[in-house]
Amino acid sequence: MYKLGYIFCFLVLLACHSKKAKTGTGETGFTYESFSDLFPAVKLPYQITDTSLLKSKDTTQIRSTEFAGFIADSVKNQIFTKGAKLKYYALAKIEVPKAETYYIVKVISGSKKAALLISFDGKGKYATSFPFLIPDDDATTSQASSIDKSFTISKNVVQKKDGELKGEGKNVYVYSADTRQFILIMTDLLDESKRDLINPIDTMPKTRKFAGDYIQGKRSLVSIRNGRTPNQALAFIHVEKNEGECTGELKGEILFTSSNTAIFRQGGDPCILQFNFTTSSVTLKEEEGCGNHRGLDCTLNGIFTKKKEVKSKSNTKKTTKK
Repeated sequence: MYKLGYIFCFLVLLACHSKKAKTGTGETGFTYESFSDLFPAVKLPYQITDTSLLKSKDTTQIRSTEFAGFIADSVKNQIFTKGAKLKYYALAKIEVPKAETYYIVKVISGSKKAALLISFDGKGKYATSFPFLIPDDDATTSQASSIDKSFTISKNVVQKKDGELKGEGKNVYVYSADTRQFILIMTDLLDESKRDLINPIDTMPKTRKFAGDYIQGKRSLVSIRNGRTPNQALAFIHVEKNEGECTGELKGEILFTSSNTAIFRQGGDPCILQFNFTTSSVTLKEEEGCGNHRGLDCTLNGIFTKKKEVKSKSNTKKTTKK
């Protein structure tokens, strides 16, 4: 009789352990299968709005500290204050046939909420994180982010005042499996003239040749940072021309084809953009199909002057011999 009781208790404990492993709620460990099981699969198109995100009830929590470590600090700090304690919740799973899988994750810190898109490759390896939806503090705007049946990502913002439509903005992205990044392929800005210019790659290393910031006027920037290899670099371009009536942005990897010449060419993106560097400037020249990255009445072409680095003052004092 006692033996039967021990066996029953053992089976109950085993079942509880199995359930915990399946839900992937362990505080430290991480397995891709358990993580994936937390998310409900959704059909495309899929959309989430700022209102639904803010009002939605918390779903299954992702407790793995190892998963939290996948997400780069640069992504977290873009949304939340540095060092904030974050909680992660599973929202949706979208599988690309014979390729990567996207996971929509709700992130909470205090009263602030956001949605991240996490990508794993076809072998279940972590690829990258992308800010899918970040609600703002502007009561006149509403935001919606979506993924359509071609796996194109759209981030939309609408501004209304006194019930009247004042403006609409839209950014469109596609995922590049080669670079493991989400690439901006089209932008239609709401009203960037009143917003701070944010450089998304500003905190990345800039120790290699030609790395740095190049400017043209007050609100046009070419930012170059270290790439994965010595002949690659990461570039971010923001241009505003015609007193802000025409704007454009581009972000992605460039490849050096000579000692001072590089080119932007990404799979699935028709844009081909050439970079010609000197020690004090960079010249951009559109070779082909960059209209998706800027307005119709302007180009990305131009000469940008390298911004001088501000060196920190040393507190050490020089001593002189008597």
